[in-house]
Amino acid sequence: MHPAFSVVFFTTATGAGYGLLALFGVLGGLGFIPAHFWLGLIGMGLALGLIAAGLLSSTGHLGRPERAWRAFSQWRSSWLSREGVSSVATFIPAGLFGIGWVFFGRTGGWMAIAGLLATIGAIVTVCTTGMIYASLKPIAQWHSPYTLPGYLIFSAMTGSVLLNALLQAFAIGSTAVAVAALLLTLLGWGWKLATWRYNDALEIASTANTATGLAGGTVRSLEWPHTEENYLLKEMGFRIARKHGARLRRITQVLAFALPALLLAVAFALPWPFAAALSVLAAIVQFAGMLVERWLFFAEAKHTVTLYYGR
Repeated sequence: MHPAFSVVFFTTATGAGYGLLALFGVLGGLGFIPAHFWLGLIGMGLALGLIAAGLLSSTGHLGRPERAWRAFSQWRSSWLSREGVSSVATFIPAGLFGIGWVFFGRTGGWMAIAGLLATIGAIVTVCTTGMIYASLKPIAQWHSPYTLPGYLIFSAMTGSVLLNALLQAFAIGSTAVAVAALLLTLLGWGWKLATWRYNDALEIASTANTATGLAGGTVRSLEWPHTEENYLLKEMGFRIARKHGARLRRITQVLAFALPALLLAVAFALPWPFAAALSVLAAIVQFAGMLVERWLFFAEAKHTVTLYYGR
C-alpha cells in the first residue's frame, strides 16, 4: 500500500507548470519580460511540457486509461472533470501566446490578451485541482481551509522559482522576480507548517460505534469486509510510521523550502553566472522537495472508511 507516484508527479509537475505559465502570461503580456526568442521557446516549452507530462502521468492512475476522455462529460458535478476541461482549454490561449512570442517576437496586442487568458486558465485549473481534494469530506486532512490556498501558494512558489532560474540563466534576471520567489518560498514554508499543525490537532469524531450506530460497548471488526485490498486502502489507508513521517517532514522542509530560500538569498550577493547556477539549483532542489511533500500529502490522509478495518 502506497500513494501512487503518478498522482504525486501529476500534482507536482502541473502545479509548477501552471505557476510558470501564469507568470509568463501576465508578466510577458505586460512587457515586464522581454520577448527573447530562446527564453520564450525554452520557458513556454518547460511550462507546457510540465503540464502535459503531469496530465499524461495522471492517466496511469486509471484502471482503464483509454476511457479517460469520459471524465470530461461530468463537468457539472465533478471537480475532476472541471479540472480536465479547464486544463485542455488553457492550452489554447497558452499556445497562441507562445506562438506570438516565439515566432513573431512580440507579446503585446492580441498576444497579451492570449497571455492574460492563459494566466486565468492556469489559476482556474489549479483551483479545480485543489478542490478535488478539499471537497472530500471523508478525508479530514484534505477537507480543511488549508488545502485550496496551499495548492495556489505552492503553484505560485514553484512557478516563480522556475521563472527566476530561467531569467537568471539568460542573464536578464529581475530583482523583483527573485525577491518574489524568495518570499513565496518562505510563505509556502509557513503555510506547510500551519497545515501540519492543523492536521496533527484534528480530532476525528467518527468511530466504529458512530459509523454503525451501535452503542453500549466498543465495536470491533472481527474480519475485513472483503478478502482483497481495495482502492481506498491502497490510496487513502496508507499507514506510515511516526518516525518515518517526522523524517520525511524534515526532508520536505529542507528540500522544498529551506535550501531553495538559502540559495536564492545567496544568489543576491553573487554576480552572474554564479547567481544563475544557484537559481537553477534552487529550482531543481525545490521540485524534488515538492515531490516528497506531495507524497506526504497523500500518505498522511486517512479516509473514514478505514474504521471498518479496525484502524
